[in-house]
Amino acid sequence: MDSTPANSTPASAALTDEEIFRAHEGGKLAVEATASLADPRALAIAYTPGVARVSRAIAEDPALAAKYTWAHRLVAVVSDGTAVLGLGDIGPSASLPVMEGKAALFKTFGGLDSIPLVLNTTDVDEIVETLVRLRPSFGAVNLEDVAAPRCFELEARLIEALDVPVMHDDQHGTAVVVLAALRGANTVLGKDVANQRAVISGAGAAGVACAKILLAAGIGEVTVVDSRGIVHVGRDGLNPVKAQLAEVTNGSGLRGGIAEALRGADVFVGVSSSLVPEELIASMADDSIVFALSNPDPEVHPEVAGRHAAVVATGRSDFPNQINNVLAFPGIFRGALDAGAKRITEGMKLAAANAIAAVASDDLAVDRIVPSALDPRVGPEVAAAVALAARQDGVA
Repeated sequence: MDSTPANSTPASAALTDEEIFRAHEGGKLAVEATASLADPRALAIAYTPGVARVSRAIAEDPALAAKYTWAHRLVAVVSDGTAVLGLGDIGPSASLPVMEGKAALFKTFGGLDSIPLVLNTTDVDEIVETLVRLRPSFGAVNLEDVAAPRCFELEARLIEALDVPVMHDDQHGTAVVVLAALRGANTVLGKDVANQRAVISGAGAAGVACAKILLAAGIGEVTVVDSRGIVHVGRDGLNPVKAQLAEVTNGSGLRGGIAEALRGADVFVGVSSSLVPEELIASMADDSIVFALSNPDPEVHPEVAGRHAAVVATGRSDFPNQINNVLAFPGIFRGALDAGAKRITEGMKLAAANAIAAVASDDLAVDRIVPSALDPRVGPEVAAAVALAARQDGVA
């Protein structure tokens, strides 16, 4: 049955420049007042003289800001514009439409207000200093579209410098949804993650985070491949992040490139722009799982992958099994803020993945291994699971 409303256009219809640019005119965000300003008394309460009493109270007890301002529920969506979508380093101004979109997703799927902050610097020290100075104005930081490997240092520095949740969504949001999708695929196929070897193509922000969360979830083995081949101990030219990754991955001691890595592998996770030939997908184990997540062009077309793999997913909405970060980040931040968490732990990310998988569990199939990005159950379920995990991990 076609569930598309009569007055809407199906998502699969070709997008036109006219409708895209028209929808972005003037930006996609606005600020609306939540307090009434309808008469002189309301104005006196919301602003002067009434507001002075609230300011005086906060000056005496800064903790009251969490109750009487929006800061504790406000997410700063921060980017330097160096790794925007598949467009690369296009700069802060060109990244702003994406950050506005992210803020709209926070409101729609997490019920959270957020402010896009695009910074005209790529210097980690300067970004950290800027956000430390702005800290009284927000309650969490969502890093977005910051290039690797600098993104790893930036996130780590901000986690230490700020007393609020910080998460680079390109890393951890992707990883959470990948794990949720793998849980769904394995349930459909009757497989156990502990017996699987996953190959991750790409050792940037998403690839590194996917490797870490799969290992934390107990996968049998992970092999990571970058533009120079399999990441392994002793390989020349590894940066510190890849060197650490080499220590915990590739337990079979494989050498070579993507062809050697994929031979006999159970799972493929593509988070790079590198195309993978059909014959390499065919070389994987029986009933393999393929997540070709590059946008707009997957590493392998899902129809081609489907000739050999039992389950295929992409990052696109026009193919089945869309692995979309919007399933994760609104609920993760909502849960963290609901619990008053100071940081986002590995346990909270695993809880988010489990919650997403649980929502999909009643309607699983090879072409439905994760919920729809528009499923209204996802955000609240993820938020509740993350808040509980925050309390269990002692960060609430």
